[in-house]
Amino acid sequence: MNEANRQMTVRVAARSSAAVLLACACGTAAAQQSPALDNVSVWLGGFYANTDTKVSASDPNNQVNGHVNLEDDLGFPDHKFSPRARVDVLLGEHQGFSFDYYSINRKETRYLSRAIDYRGVTYAASAKVSGKLNFDFGSAAYRWWIGHGNGVFGIGVGAAYYGVSTRLSGEASALGETAQASTHSDDNAWAPMLQLGWRYAVNDQFRIYVDASGVKKNGGKLAGHIYNGAVGAEWFPWKNVGFGAEYGYTKIKIRQHHRNYNDGLDMKVNGPSLFVRLRF
Repeated sequence: MNEANRQMTVRVAARSSAAVLLACACGTAAAQQSPALDNVSVWLGGFYANTDTKVSASDPNNQVNGHVNLEDDLGFPDHKFSPRARVDVLLGEHQGFSFDYYSINRKETRYLSRAIDYRGVTYAASAKVSGKLNFDFGSAAYRWWIGHGNGVFGIGVGAAYYGVSTRLSGEASALGETAQASTHSDDNAWAPMLQLGWRYAVNDQFRIYVDASGVKKNGGKLAGHIYNGAVGAEWFPWKNVGFGAEYGYTKIKIRQHHRNYNDGLDMKVNGPSLFVRLRF
């Protein structure tokens, strides 16, 4: 082989090696997990919820028999701390599961400043009335994350569980007579859910995110919709332990269908949340 051919062979080999190394590097970059995601993420904390809650009742013909605003009529506190927990598990680099749970439990006893009607029963002004509301929400979704860099966009589909328990008891007046009265309802349901999310890693210690989800169920004993949106940030002063803060808004509108009457729950919840964050 002459010198010219030898130099040409060396150049071809060098170019081929560079192409192989570049392809391997690109493959490694493509397979790299986004720094905005963790193999396992855990949120433990709760939110300081500002609530506006109305429970209502109507007969089967949808003629409203009355409603009660828990904050205005029964003096429920506008703010309450409610526990919340989340877990995200990544399978591979772009898919995984997401779990979420929170509970809003409220109970209050007050003397009425004005008469209220609920389910055809009149609770007179100055009567002592006790109200109770328990709302539980849990969800499980399968998520797909799109992107490789510091920012990723996620889509999730799954199912949500929600349960509503209400109770109103006290002195009631009807037809000129006063007596003890009590009404209550307790039901739960499953419904399909859609999630959207965005994550961005500013650096290894600081991240920001946006989440939105919707639950809707038509028909059945417990029908309605639940919409949620949140904007948050995470700070990790340590590798696996950090803190999270977010501001969220939730709109809940649920109808419970019974044989002789229908119940309704309209609740708006907004406020800040604080979490201890664990990542692995």
